[in-house]
Amino acid sequence: MPTGPHDRYQRPLRDLRISVTDRCNFRCPYCMPREVFGLNYPFLKDPQLMSLDEITQIAAAFVALGVEKIRLTGGEPLLRTDLPDLVRALKQELKVKEVALTTNGWLLEKRAEALRAAGLDRVNVSVDSLDPDTAGRMNGLGFSVERVLKGIAAAAAAGLSVKINCVVQRGVNDGQLLDLAQYFRERRHPLRFIEFMDVGNTNHWQRDQVVPAKEIVERLHARWPLEPIGPAYRGEVAARYRYVDGGGEIGLISSVTEPFCRDCHRARLSADGRFFTCLFAALGWDVLGALRAGARGRELEHFLARIWTGRLDRYSDERADLLAHGEIRPKAEMSYLGG
Repeated sequence: MPTGPHDRYQRPLRDLRISVTDRCNFRCPYCMPREVFGLNYPFLKDPQLMSLDEITQIAAAFVALGVEKIRLTGGEPLLRTDLPDLVRALKQELKVKEVALTTNGWLLEKRAEALRAAGLDRVNVSVDSLDPDTAGRMNGLGFSVERVLKGIAAAAAAGLSVKINCVVQRGVNDGQLLDLAQYFRERRHPLRFIEFMDVGNTNHWQRDQVVPAKEIVERLHARWPLEPIGPAYRGEVAARYRYVDGGGEIGLISSVTEPFCRDCHRARLSADGRFFTCLFAALGWDVLGALRAGARGRELEHFLARIWTGRLDRYSDERADLLAHGEIRPKAEMSYLGG
């Protein structure tokens, strides 16, 4: 495996998130608020989106530079019908070690077996509440969480590894953390609690809505004693804890209160083929444009490497100072960029 490029802080390029569509069938307020992304919102047209072959070619260049893990995101990636073909190309043609998928789970029950057959290794499913009213409020459209839970069960039955993502907002779902933990302890699915982040420009983020990771651990520890465990690999963003009684594990993604910029190895590719070096970046480099203009193979690799070696991103480390000085930076929307 080549060592690949390192950025200005000597962070290698190891993980790639690929958004396969900017469309979503949910309107979660922390990602794609309904009042902003309404029925008439101008989502990307098909010619603007990367084709399966174009995604594969760009992914191949990233793999040549050292990427070992690829996560497919959106929008909602299961809206894309050729997703199993893409998974198959990443696993069989490019030999990517781990290919995962982040989904809201609404379409998962019907598609889990085909994705597993194509070679998908894992699904990360968003479940912010088990309470019907709260879940409906957090997905923005009143959809039932029961269908999502059936999708999770189908994914597990198909042989997929399953992780659960939960965005925690004070006064919204923070009173339901123990219920979530109990439910997924019983099913042995690792649960990742994510601090509410100031991604994009439209989710009305306020610092007092953040429930610190430390507080979440304390709440769960009071019910089921926890002990910290080390990262599974270098650059893992979740701080991991296991239940002392053997009931599995949880993770905390604490971009706000305990930033992990120092060892971030993650690149992002938007659905229209732009390369973003940070979740909180405003602009991306037009890789799809370069590909369509004729860049291939080594030329494409050099293009990506030049971008990464110039990387200086550390927004989460800088957030507190920026907010203290009233500086608000524009950012790409997470629904466009992929989480």
